[in-house]
Amino acid sequence: MAAKRIVIDPVTRIEGHLRIEIEVQDGKVKEAFSSGTMVRGLEIILKGRDPRDAWAFAERTCGVCTTVHALASVRSVEDALGIVIPPNAELVRNLMFCAQYMQDHVVHFYHLHALDWVDIVSALKADPAKTAEIARSISNWPKSSPNYFSDVQKRIAAFVQSGQLGIFANGYWGHPAMKLPAEVNLLAVAHYIEALDWQKEIVKVHTIFGGKNPHPNYLVGGAPCSINLDEANAINAERLAYVGKLIEDARTFVEQVYIPDLLAIASFYKDWGAIGGGLTNYMAYGDLPTHGFGDPSKFKFPRGVILGRDLGKVYPVDGHDPRQIQESIPHSWYQYSDGDAAARHPWDGETKFNYTGPKPPYDQLNVDGKYSWLKTPRWNGHPMEVGPLARLLVGYASGRQDIKDVVDMVLKKLDVPVAALFSTLGRTAARGIETLLVAGWAKEFYGDLLANIKNGDTRMVNNEKWEPATWPAKARGVGLTEAPRGALAHWIVIENQKIANYQLVVPSTWNASPRDAKGQLSAYESSLVGTPIADPERPLEVLRTIHSFDPCLACAVHLYDEQGRTLNRITVG
Repeated sequence: MAAKRIVIDPVTRIEGHLRIEIEVQDGKVKEAFSSGTMVRGLEIILKGRDPRDAWAFAERTCGVCTTVHALASVRSVEDALGIVIPPNAELVRNLMFCAQYMQDHVVHFYHLHALDWVDIVSALKADPAKTAEIARSISNWPKSSPNYFSDVQKRIAAFVQSGQLGIFANGYWGHPAMKLPAEVNLLAVAHYIEALDWQKEIVKVHTIFGGKNPHPNYLVGGAPCSINLDEANAINAERLAYVGKLIEDARTFVEQVYIPDLLAIASFYKDWGAIGGGLTNYMAYGDLPTHGFGDPSKFKFPRGVILGRDLGKVYPVDGHDPRQIQESIPHSWYQYSDGDAAARHPWDGETKFNYTGPKPPYDQLNVDGKYSWLKTPRWNGHPMEVGPLARLLVGYASGRQDIKDVVDMVLKKLDVPVAALFSTLGRTAARGIETLLVAGWAKEFYGDLLANIKNGDTRMVNNEKWEPATWPAKARGVGLTEAPRGALAHWIVIENQKIANYQLVVPSTWNASPRDAKGQLSAYESSLVGTPIADPERPLEVLRTIHSFDPCLACAVHLYDEQGRTLNRITVG
């Protein structure tokens, strides 16, 4: 049978513009191509600006990762100028990092990914009493009565009877790949709604330390807030207590709602522990320093690379080494001054547009030529998967007992081997596992911050090198972090006190990029090859695997008008 080309554009329930094209033959994906369909111009916008202001622009890279781009940006400047921030500032950054992870991962599971596994309409057939029985058997969460689930069921019925499913529209309801019993579907829908309310609470940690959410404030050299337990306009005793409550409430929700639901749903889809594995290489920059950012061995998330799924060895990662991380453009709508065959370290990166594709709408990508607005990054020439699975695998292989204990606990409960981690199911489970870890680490960081304050240390800023007159004529730095979706880095070149070059390599650039000059597939493309497709007209299986990465194409691509024209202007007041 000849292969059939299927186009999914746009891929929904993600941030940004992603097009997936697959060739299906004999019920399986034979070839896959990933294309980012918007162009990014942030690097151009940042040239010539004060490096201390870069974070405010870079943070707008994404409306979902509302803090990590600012974190990578300030770290790149601090690295270039040799600035060491105070311990309290590092702890505050860690707490904001943890809050982002807990919120982002819960939102991903319930609102972006669960609908690939949960049949909303089926929940109308559920027995609320049986759903309550299931809920009580897996968790102590108080909202578990038959009346509660009956009320949720009535809300869903109202959506259906109105002829509009509202937030639950356009799902593959009744698809043969859906396996959950009606009662479990009802449980998941109830917690979908609860998670909508919960997620807006934990991000208040950002508003307390950073002034707002999304896009909280950051500061080169420290944190943009002061500590004074008796001052109304500072981080005082009342606000610190509130942060503690938010962290504790988040931990309860993760332990009593998210993790039980994850395990309950995953138990019906164990076959997905052998689907969607894709690449065998994994990379994590690591984060959550415990004794200064200069020592990755002290990170809660370790740094390193795994090759060939060999958990017996972890390779070191160095963002300063121009031979390790390079970006190429053989299949990307960009051009380099030394040709498409070149591969460049981000310090030497260029952002020059070269669109050679068809004008939308079009039937198919020209996959033999350039077909994406994403560049193609490689580590020592190897394609890498980044994200929660990569972080846990690097931690597991590094011998981190706290990580190993939680991973082994989840594998035991699901009764699946370690090899099941290399899959779509493993990627989804990894996100929940690390949320559980982060919830515990957040409590540690909070306790450390309180202990420092109690001991009289209230320093939040190191401003010794704040003035440009103290800077060298030329400096280069890199800011490494772990966005919820994976390894994130900003590279900066400062000349004569201004930004001479700025390059971002973000998680979805690693995972969603097109093929390289050797024909090596990146994570999205590789993970789809071999995936069974039950109904080519409704390729739910493709969405399951792509959504397991939690795509964020807005980070990887951005709209830029080559004529410099203002596309929209909003006047307030």
